[in-house]
Amino acid sequence: MRGKTVVITGATSGIGEVAALALAKMGARIIAVGRSKARGDATVARLRGSAPGVAHALHLADLSRLSEMKRVAAQIADQEAHVDVLINNAGAAFGTRQVTEDGLERNFALNHMAYFVLTSGLRERLAAAPAGRIVNTASSAHMTAALDFDDLQSERGYGAIKAYGRSKLCNILFTRELARRLHGTAVTANCLHPGFVATRFADESGGPLSYLTRVAKLFAISPARGADTIIYLASAPDVAQTTGQYFYRRRPAKTSAAAQDDRAASTLWQRSAALAGIED
Repeated sequence: MRGKTVVITGATSGIGEVAALALAKMGARIIAVGRSKARGDATVARLRGSAPGVAHALHLADLSRLSEMKRVAAQIADQEAHVDVLINNAGAAFGTRQVTEDGLERNFALNHMAYFVLTSGLRERLAAAPAGRIVNTASSAHMTAALDFDDLQSERGYGAIKAYGRSKLCNILFTRELARRLHGTAVTANCLHPGFVATRFADESGGPLSYLTRVAKLFAISPARGADTIIYLASAPDVAQTTGQYFYRRRPAKTSAAAQDDRAASTLWQRSAALAGIED
């Protein structure tokens, strides 16, 4: 990873920060994207402490807002000649239905649209790298999910776990379609389930979900274990040519039937592009 540039969203806490620190120790230059300046500054200080002399950088953005997704992608693209690895990792779960300024349900906006828009904005920079990699943090929560293209914003019968699972299904379908569209290039795209990890995830979700996740985290794995497959997909030579796969514990894993639906993957891409105002 020495000399490589890695962009990581959700890099200021949890598995994103663990991955950032590990990749920095391998020699990578980290461009961290986070929401909190205080946590971001602390992360950059840790990065500089573990890998001194490298120009690590921080970009602040609310990745639930389309304007912010586009702004931070444009800023990074403007400042970087190439990006070797993009790790789409920022995410959350929301106990009650919330709608963003763009009219998007918040799980869908942050957990899926941010991946879609940031990847779109950095695609040329990834293509400019000798061998670009895109790593998307998904989840086994997709297993019981199904997309309703007539209700992508969960206006009917919102449930926190249901909406979160749908957004994670979107991650896998997005990865699948992205890998198809990148076929023949030097850029790969894979996704993963990190496991249930003891991080800040869902702490501020509100409602019963916040309480339930706090209790469940007593039995969760550490952020270091949760970040392991992210680090592996971002750096390991043996997956340099692998694309379009879903991983768990460094191995390709089985997805739900809904996550293997190529027609749904294509439709999701088209709908996402239309919502973001991005040319398909």
